[in-house]
Amino acid sequence: MNPEYYTTIANSTAHRKSRDDNKNFIFTHPEYLKDLLQISYNTTDKNHHKACWILELVFEEKIELIQPHLNDFCQNLSLYTSDSAIRSLSKICLFLAQSKKIILTETQEEKITEACLDWLIQTKKAANAAYTMRALYHLGKRHSWINEELKLILSREFENQTPGYRFAVKDLLKRLR
Repeated sequence: MNPEYYTTIANSTAHRKSRDDNKNFIFTHPEYLKDLLQISYNTTDKNHHKACWILELVFEEKIELIQPHLNDFCQNLSLYTSDSAIRSLSKICLFLAQSKKIILTETQEEKITEACLDWLIQTKKAANAAYTMRALYHLGKRHSWINEELKLILSREFENQTPGYRFAVKDLLKRLR
C-alpha cells in the first residue's frame, strides 16, 4: 500500500469536494483502486469508512471498475459494522443489483443478499435501510424468496421506525405487491 495515498484518504473529509477529488484521482490513477479497496476492507482502521465513501462515488459512475475486485468485495461485506461505511456499501450493492454491465455469480449474489439482510435487520438508519431494501428488491427479481423475506422483515415493527424509514418501506411494499 502506498503510504502517501493512505495519508490522502486519512486526511479526506465527508465534504463532497473532498470525496469528488478522491474519486477523480482514482479515475486518473486506476492503479490506486486496489489500495482504496484494501483500506475499506480493514474495518479496524479508523479511516475505512472514508474509503467506502469514495468507492461509492467511483462505482456510481463506473461500476465496471469493480469487476476484477468483485469476489473480494462480496467476501468482505459481512465484516462491516460502521453505519457510515454501510451506507456507502449498501449503495454499491444497489448499483450491483441494478447493473446491466456486471453479471453477478450465484455466490456473489448470496454474499450481497446475506450482508443486506443483516444490515436491514440491524440498522437504525433510514438511508442505510432504504438502499439495502432496494438492493434486496432488485436481487429478489431473480430469487423470489428474497422478496418474500423482505416483506416479512419490512412489516415488523413498522410503526416504531422513523418517518424516512416508513416512507421507504411503504414505497417498497407497493412494488412488492
